[in-house]
Amino acid sequence: MLNFDFHNPTRIAFGDDSVPKLGKLVPAAARVLILYGGESAEKNGTLDAVRAALGARAFVEFGGIEPNPRFETLMQAVETARRENVDFLLAVGGGSVIDGTKFVAAAIPYKGDPWEIVTSFGTRVQTAIPFGTVLTLPATGSEMNNGAVISRRDGVDKLPFSSRKVFPQFSVLDPTRSATLPQRQVANGIVDAYVHILEQYLTYPVGALVQDRLAEGLLQVLIEVGPRTLAEPRDYTARANLTWTATLALNGLIGAGVPQDWSTHLIGHELTALFGLDHARSLAVVLPAMLSERRGEKQEKLAQYAARVWRIEAGDPTVAADAGIERTREFFETLGVPTHLSAYGIGDTEIERVVARLVEHGMTALGERREVTPEICRRVLASAL
Repeated sequence: MLNFDFHNPTRIAFGDDSVPKLGKLVPAAARVLILYGGESAEKNGTLDAVRAALGARAFVEFGGIEPNPRFETLMQAVETARRENVDFLLAVGGGSVIDGTKFVAAAIPYKGDPWEIVTSFGTRVQTAIPFGTVLTLPATGSEMNNGAVISRRDGVDKLPFSSRKVFPQFSVLDPTRSATLPQRQVANGIVDAYVHILEQYLTYPVGALVQDRLAEGLLQVLIEVGPRTLAEPRDYTARANLTWTATLALNGLIGAGVPQDWSTHLIGHELTALFGLDHARSLAVVLPAMLSERRGEKQEKLAQYAARVWRIEAGDPTVAADAGIERTREFFETLGVPTHLSAYGIGDTEIERVVARLVEHGMTALGERREVTPEICRRVLASAL
């Protein structure tokens, strides 16, 4: 029997006229801290639009949040918020800025060492400052979930945490705000969303017919509009559908009541922390190798994926599974995202470093059945070379 508790309180304002709605979404008496990343939000006019929408509200700004947001930088934002008596946060950016804002929201009222928020995987979060988001890069789905991934420079750590206290109160999704992004970032976003869906879908059947069909539909949308978005950056229909798909990919709906994998993500985090790979590119490297390594236990869902998403008809489920994995690899490569470690200058001598970090972080029983051991991770990385 399928049982689950789906909880998502985030309000969505979607469309090319959505940024001015901040005037009603942000509490009128709020003292706001606007958090953002680099210069793109300023150059493309998003920050100006946000400032205008806030009207007479008191606000301060904190920029410079990195891709793979760093604890050290985020603690500077915490200090700013405390000093300025901020009571509302507004993230303007992509997943990294939103993830960082979730940490800041939890860290401002935290009484102990804020790094404990991460090392406890969010279990120590008792309260958080309310916040909203203005999305500028569709990719992570962080704008409608309660998870975040935070890095720490001194320990070369990149760890996830989650808490129901850090759901955004609202998220503004204006697809036009991502139209000027570099193609590399857009391609990364497509891959990120795609792998998010597969981590929740490619496990084993549990009778979740609705979740399966939703996941398959979202994958088909990404296959259709991903290349179009890269080829025609001003195609609003393609970009709007990419934006909404990336949000739905990780807002909890398709994962409700189904087993979830996430081993690809956890290995990918170590690749990013050790070698600086873009998050999505680490996923594109690991996923095909992981699926090939584990196609035995995933065969039924892999064959279903091949048939329903890629329209591959094969009588032998093993043949279908292999074909589905290969089409996935080809899709990533078509987007300009390499699927081998060698493309990033990473050779076999580095594999043990990655495995050692997984062990150090307690990641020794991964996957939907907790069967992915360090030895399996070692084989996956070797086949990803």
